[in-house]
Amino acid sequence: MDNPETVDARARRRLRELRAERGLTLQQVAQRAAIDVSTLSRLESGRRRLALDHIPSLARALGVSTDDLLGSAPAPDPRVPHRRAHNVDGMMMWPLTHDDSPGGIKAYKFRIANRRRVPPDPLPVHEGQEWIYVMSGSLRLRLGDDEFTIRPGNAAEFSTLTPHWFGAIDGPVELIALFGPQGQRVHIHSA
Repeated sequence: MDNPETVDARARRRLRELRAERGLTLQQVAQRAAIDVSTLSRLESGRRRLALDHIPSLARALGVSTDDLLGSAPAPDPRVPHRRAHNVDGMMMWPLTHDDSPGGIKAYKFRIANRRRVPPDPLPVHEGQEWIYVMSGSLRLRLGDDEFTIRPGNAAEFSTLTPHWFGAIDGPVELIALFGPQGQRVHIHSA
């Protein structure tokens, strides 16, 4: 079970967050709150307990209500920012998850060029699990000595300890892929 954040710890965290969001130095906030800069530094770091009489002056110095200072941070923005695509061996890959996604699982949209038709020898192997969902085109999936055609609306899941490769059959392919940290490193950093 998660340890709930104490009011003191939450207020210290919010004090640091709000100061950073506003681009204020310790000195600026301390002057506005009429407290010593070393006191503010100790309050933020937890080396000094936050007293009730500090809260109103710190909230005013930061331009927020006491509820904002004592409350939890606003929920993070769930939207994934647009990031540059990676071009790896005939595949364009667009990240669809945050860099710090829970469990290290990453989602990508792939566009596989029509020219990606010949698998390498040997087929790559690495730790992890991959899941792919084809949105358009026909995907050629090689798993060891077996070969599969994955059509739009179909999915495949496999252990990446099995030698594997995927490419186009008769035109470009668009798919969504999920993989863990090991799989992500291999695909993004391939030569």
